[in-house]
Amino acid sequence: MRINEIKNILKAEVLFGETAMENSIVAGGSADLLDDILYAAAKDCVLLTGAVTLDSIRKATVAEIGVIVMVRGKEIDKKILKLAKENNIPVLTTDFSLFVASGRLYSAGLRGLDGTW
Repeated sequence: MRINEIKNILKAEVLFGETAMENSIVAGGSADLLDDILYAAAKDCVLLTGAVTLDSIRKATVAEIGVIVMVRGKEIDKKILKLAKENNIPVLTTDFSLFVASGRLYSAGLRGLDGTW
């Protein structure tokens, strides 16, 4: 699935990464707890989270995720976007909850990190 498809499915706004919209995403993970982000994220995956913090961007960088989607329409601090830009991680935001956003992507055919449907 491409980032642009994720954007459309989640009715998301692109905060950073317009030029990455054709990048492929291989799977998805969801987490709000910072300790779970590394477990819920993998290289070239989408990470859905409500943890709008600098640490979530740092952990996403370590995991080499392909795109972060901030859920529940949360405001994103400029420092967080700056760090995402420095690490070239596209950031989207959606008004959907973590549960609904995950379900919409799952229904559209995006697999979980363990490869299951």
